[in-house]
Amino acid sequence: MSSARSIKTVLFDLDGTLIDHFTTIYRCYCYAQEKLGLELSSYEKVRATVGGSVNITMERLVGKEHAPKAVELFRYHFKDIWQEDLHELPGAGRLLQCLHAEGYELALFTNKHGEAARDICQHLGFTPYLKRVFGTGDTPWRKPEPEFTHHVVTEMDADTKTTLMVGDSPWDIAAARNEHLPCLVLATGSHSLEELEKCDPAPEGVYVNIFDMAKSYFGIDLNRDAEDALATAD
Repeated sequence: MSSARSIKTVLFDLDGTLIDHFTTIYRCYCYAQEKLGLELSSYEKVRATVGGSVNITMERLVGKEHAPKAVELFRYHFKDIWQEDLHELPGAGRLLQCLHAEGYELALFTNKHGEAARDICQHLGFTPYLKRVFGTGDTPWRKPEPEFTHHVVTEMDADTKTTLMVGDSPWDIAAARNEHLPCLVLATGSHSLEELEKCDPAPEGVYVNIFDMAKSYFGIDLNRDAEDALATAD
């Protein structure tokens, strides 16, 4: 397994890794289906279907014929409600802050639309710790297309031998493997710990949550870090 001491650049996924935005996303899928007079998908079905970007998920849910208009409706509604039901996953912002302070170069590497991802990072206070935000629409590619990973690594001027991917899904693992990057995954998204442990190719590490990964891999105790920060403030 790779060591945090050998890592200089960390690429983070967004949804399910740093944030929980799924209720908002689900509402947008339902909005598109309702406007097109289609049967609404269940929460469970959408959660099991997401992956590879809105375009791909929408095609799986409504078919190729309806997908283009449905995506348009999704994005229209998303612009109105994106701040609703948006939650930072526990420890996310503090981990970014700690890693940035320790000298790691950080970037967001997501299949969320790039403009939306940047708005979310600004809203949640992630932006000061990120060198770049790469999302769908910023390039012609999506994860896990190899061109997207190569583009991100190149734009970050990063060395693949010292770059790490952190995500929550098989698509993140596959995206990392395109450039032979080690990948850590969190069971905080749409895949369980058991599902992630069975992925092929296997990730470098599978963790229950951000606190588990921070302590086990980076040697950062976010619980203790928060206590120390409060003590200093007092």
